[in-house]
Amino acid sequence: MTTLYIWRHPKPLAAAGICLGHTDMGVDNRKLKRLAHHIERFVRVHQLPKVIWVSPLQRSLRVGQLLTQRGFVCHVTPELAEINFGTWDGQAWAQIGKEEIDIWCDNFADFAPKNGESLQELFERVATWLRVHNMTQSRVQNEALVTPDPEVKSDSEVVPILAVGHAGWITAAKMIAAGNPVPQLATEWSAPVAYNQLSIFKYARNV
Repeated sequence: MTTLYIWRHPKPLAAAGICLGHTDMGVDNRKLKRLAHHIERFVRVHQLPKVIWVSPLQRSLRVGQLLTQRGFVCHVTPELAEINFGTWDGQAWAQIGKEEIDIWCDNFADFAPKNGESLQELFERVATWLRVHNMTQSRVQNEALVTPDPEVKSDSEVVPILAVGHAGWITAAKMIAAGNPVPQLATEWSAPVAYNQLSIFKYARNV
């Protein structure tokens, strides 16, 4: 069993009304520092490992870079990036044709904008990352138990992973951890978590 602590990145500059996925939009430096400080304090209070995973998108990446200045180890992985909206990415939602959006909403799991990524593909990417890191963390935990307690089963160990991620990725991860299928309709998709919000959930090896 693994516990994932994942913060959503701070609000990007000029993001209102924008279809924002892989577009690498900047964030005010004060907001980045505020989240980094909050994560550092949370880790200190809860005695968590000073290791953070981030995506290559600067709204996530720069938080990790600030934390490295505070003694953290930062890992950058493209698997943590937000969903890729392809040709829609970076456009105002108002500029995207209503017919295309209607098709997407009615075929929510499998539709992808041109050169983009479907929700099904996002779920597969997220599930793979969770599964790989659960197995890696479990192996590290088992190796650390030089004299294991016979009352504790190593497979049940709760191993923490810390990350700074994106709203769509976090929603997908929560649904996967809960055993929910990929939504077929837009109405089945949860509202995004707030900027800077921490989500904590546990998931097993068979995600």
